[in-house]
Amino acid sequence: MKFKKWIAAAACAATSWHAQASAADMLVGAAASLTNAFTELATQFQQKHPATKVLMSFASSDVLAKQVIEGAPMDIYASADQTAMDQAVDAGSIETDTRHDFARNELVLIVPADDPNNIRSLADLRSAGVKRIALGNPASVPVGRYTKGLLEQAGDWTTIKKNEVLGQNVRQVLAYVARGEVDAGFVYATDAAIMPGKVNVVATLPSTTPLLYPIALVKRDGRHPEAKAFLDFIDSDEGQAVLSKYGFSKP
Repeated sequence: MKFKKWIAAAACAATSWHAQASAADMLVGAAASLTNAFTELATQFQQKHPATKVLMSFASSDVLAKQVIEGAPMDIYASADQTAMDQAVDAGSIETDTRHDFARNELVLIVPADDPNNIRSLADLRSAGVKRIALGNPASVPVGRYTKGLLEQAGDWTTIKKNEVLGQNVRQVLAYVARGEVDAGFVYATDAAIMPGKVNVVATLPSTTPLLYPIALVKRDGRHPEAKAFLDFIDSDEGQAVLSKYGFSKP
């Protein structure tokens, strides 16, 4: 895909790269749930590497994987789950020897701060007053896949599905709950933490499978020479401290 065509597709997907990105810029695609942490990581990295400008694109991991596969000029790809990363790997678009897990998250049930239904647990979602429950689309959003899998394990998927309101990324789900447009929603713990006055966490969903985030270099000609250095910075004590600040734990 040509660069201008890709830019148009990226804009439609609500990504945030500047349309006039220079060939000298480092381009990083990251899951929407990484927005706050990776914005700070990019700032700190640029302070250490003033000659390098890091441009970030935040969207659903599946959207970013598709862009990588279609030839977007991305240098680094950070996914919220293994499935999305596997798509890019299977297409031959990832330097597989650089793929590794760099962060871990948790899935939580949240409600609006002024919740009229007094929801305190998954069981309360069966109440007749609960009509709209937001979650990421399991077909295309990692947080949705995690939600469906954990609810199936708990035996609550049928209850949730009949009232589902699907979001195209985790931040959209968070916004639905924060604005009171739904009765409850499922997001990552790190996303709930950025809106403490607008949403309340009422339950953490236990998982036998860790919610791990993989990252890797994209396989392409002309990849930015500092891309590996940015990966190393994320894995460093300093980088991990930034991730911890935003609620992520080590994998």
